Amino acid sequence: MKKALFLILFIPLSLLLKAQRQPDHVYMPSIRTVKLFQQNNQQSMPLIALNSGEQLELHFDDLSGNARNFYYTYILCNADWTPADLNVFDYIKGFTQNRLIQYRMSTFSASKYVHYQALLPESSCVPMKSGNYMLVVYLDADTSKIAFTKRMMIVDNKVGIGAQVQQPFDNEILRTHQKLQFVVNTQQLNILSPQQTQVVLLQNNRWDDAVKEIQPSFIRNNVLEYNGEQDCVFPAGKEYRWADLQSFRFQSDRVERVEKNKEPVDIYIKPDVERNNLRYLFFRDRNGYDEIATTDGVNPWWQTDYANVHFTFAPARNQPFAGKSVYLLGEMTGNQIGDTSRMEYDAAKGVYTKTLLLKQGYYSYSYVTKDNKNKSAKSDPALTEGNYWETENQYTILFYYRSFSSRYDELVGIATVNSKVIGNGF
Repeated sequence: MKKALFLILFIPLSLLLKAQRQPDHVYMPSIRTVKLFQQNNQQSMPLIALNSGEQLELHFDDLSGNARNFYYTYILCNADWTPADLNVFDYIKGFTQNRLIQYRMSTFSASKYVHYQALLPESSCVPMKSGNYMLVVYLDADTSKIAFTKRMMIVDNKVGIGAQVQQPFDNEILRTHQKLQFVVNTQQLNILSPQQTQVVLLQNNRWDDAVKEIQPSFIRNNVLEYNGEQDCVFPAGKEYRWADLQSFRFQSDRVERVEKNKEPVDIYIKPDVERNNLRYLFFRDRNGYDEIATTDGVNPWWQTDYANVHFTFAPARNQPFAGKSVYLLGEMTGNQIGDTSRMEYDAAKGVYTKTLLLKQGYYSYSYVTKDNKNKSAKSDPALTEGNYWETENQYTILFYYRSFSSRYDELVGIATVNSKVIGNGF
């Protein structure tokens, strides 16, 4: 009994060094289409309120073809996604690891896979504190066999946040960027120093270019005002491109051709070109979110197929961007700048290419570039998409607080604001 208890206590600790390296990362090549979202809403952040009864849907496929034993646990993290200095029993009520028991073999599809799903949190394993959590899924109750990690957040609303999106006053970025202005009412908190608080700003649920470590411009009693001309500014980008892959039998408007001579089939998306020299045109997009869906079956989770989808980006004059790499950005690449999203330049054709194994659905994406020599530089759509301040973007404000006696960052407030809504929250 003592030996078993020792293992349970230290299960999450053995995950820390590996899991914290890269959140939202898939470690096993057979694991595909990992999605974690608010129940019945695929276009939502994995966020629920503390003690609310709200749940998140977890879905993923295992292309190994055989049912396997997957387990999961939670790791409480600080605002910067480093593990919190707390024992697992301080923030999880119930078992510290649970087995995923709901799965089903694929049907009516050429690709063979096992689909796993769950509604989290389950009553046998409930996070008890607000904050950032890392959902870690691993194989055979062996913490060295991590399948993937996913971010999730639990908020305990203790502050009021009002926000709006504005044009910057700086003439150099007036027409290309968007600025967030927001106020936070902290009356319910005992804040003695601004260093007790942290703010994280997200554009379209992207963590790769999140704005962090900003301080309030003004403090009026219990109200913190954030109105920095340099701190809360984002490149506006342009409306996201799309690829409708809900059917492999009928070609949508963005599909050039489908080659069915092998499994999985090959789908070629029509080549994309630069849009930075085109006039801005508004159309309703999905801000990088994907939706697993099909017009060929009833259930999109286990009655859909996979295909090798080929993306092509053609730069002006078919010349590569000097000193820069091009990335395909969206939920389908984890919204991450790295090997999973980097495109390869084909010198013979003068285009950038990327092939992804994707499930039937509707995909939203864009292209960005990043300086190869400056590792700290953020990605920028200026050369590929263009930046237009009129662009519709969704912004999320996350407000964290740590009392002087606490050892972790609480998530005590969240607000979302759309750039098309004027004066939201004021």
